[in-house]
Amino acid sequence: MADLETLKQKYAPVIAKIEQFAPYGAAVQAVELDGEQLHLKATVPSQVIAERVWDEIKKADPSYSDLKHEIVTTGGADQEHTIQSGDMLSKLAQLFYGNGNKYMKIVEANGIKDPNNVPIGTTIKIPLLS
Repeated sequence: MADLETLKQKYAPVIAKIEQFAPYGAAVQAVELDGEQLHLKATVPSQVIAERVWDEIKKADPSYSDLKHEIVTTGGADQEHTIQSGDMLSKLAQLFYGNGNKYMKIVEANGIKDPNNVPIGTTIKIPLLS
């Protein structure tokens, strides 16, 4: 018989990843036992963030046979981000792609001339990696 606490612990990084994107509108609605599976119900604002959540699911268990998921994307493929003090494109690439070296995808998608000088308050698009 499946144990709720054991499954919650196994998938804790997935839940934490969703909660990390709460400022963008991501939210966990339910974490409960459904038969022998952990039922995880959540919303994420873009496919970019959904991909990061999937990365965490696959790290926890590539077969995820003990997970019943309902992760709904409420927006489109790309994610918007407004540049704040301290933001660096490599840091954003790490957050959204899991790899800081992919910052050039953000540069190219937004036509940024100087990746080291994006004005605070500028809203940029974080594109879905293909």
